[in-house]
Amino acid sequence: MRIIDREEVARRLTYELCIPLVREAMIAFSKGETRQHLRSILPLGPNGVFGIMPGALSEGGMFGAKLIGVYPGNFAKGLQSHQGVVVLFEGETGAPVCIAHAGEITAIRTAAASAVATDALARPEARRMAILGYGEQAGTHARAISKVRELSKITVWGRDGGKAAAFTENLGAELGIPVVAAPGVREAVADADIITAVTNAREPILMGAWVAPGTHVNLVGSSGPGPVEVDHDLVVRSRFIADSREGVLAQGAEFLNAKAAGLIGDDHVVGEIGQVLAGDLEGRQSPEQITVYKSLGHVVQDLAAAKALYEAPI
Repeated sequence: MRIIDREEVARRLTYELCIPLVREAMIAFSKGETRQHLRSILPLGPNGVFGIMPGALSEGGMFGAKLIGVYPGNFAKGLQSHQGVVVLFEGETGAPVCIAHAGEITAIRTAAASAVATDALARPEARRMAILGYGEQAGTHARAISKVRELSKITVWGRDGGKAAAFTENLGAELGIPVVAAPGVREAVADADIITAVTNAREPILMGAWVAPGTHVNLVGSSGPGPVEVDHDLVVRSRFIADSREGVLAQGAEFLNAKAAGLIGDDHVVGEIGQVLAGDLEGRQSPEQITVYKSLGHVVQDLAAAKALYEAPI
């Protein structure tokens, strides 16, 4: 059995490789060519959760699962919040053939998926991005989205101003563009064309009233029912597109909370990003429209990334 460790994933799963992989995986997902169950989430007390995500890339093809522990407090310890493995099985005999580092795959493929959605939904001239958060996903999202838009400026907000400043200094040096810290969320998003929320917020930090017409928003930080990063107003005002409509209807906290408040129904989730990519659903309908991509993350993305690493020559 092949073992692909974190260092190999980080070295070989480039955004140039992963972005088109995820794009094709989401098209196949929305066309029903892949199979997966909704993730099963087992609470583990105050520190974290255990997620089990099974799926298959095609009929008779490779299948597998991601087994992942999510511990948000790991960031303060200098560790990845996502700890686990992606296990691949080949379709001919059902034999397990590969175990890959799930934390690194998750970090890269989540950002690649947001880049795919941003490319499809943000205005072509969008150049200024606000990132809410300064953790691992903030860095991967800046790198990935810079591959699909020629960003002129990134503004960052985080709860700890010192950590946000250190993050912006390092990221600016890496990307070679202005990256600045903002004192508050409102200031961070004031002139943004693209907003990417990757926080561990339990209650809304981004208000719809602060989001300008024409903005595209990636909602990434909340991956299950309960915690939300944005208020009802932003959800209601937006063209709301999911990675998985079934997933968001069951586990998308921002949508579920607005629905529980009686403000929207299931039809507010107009469809999936895979449908937009395939040309089966209109994405952005006007320059003034606010678009939202709700990311929960799906195992077909993980399996596609692991399969590409497994099959490609080292």
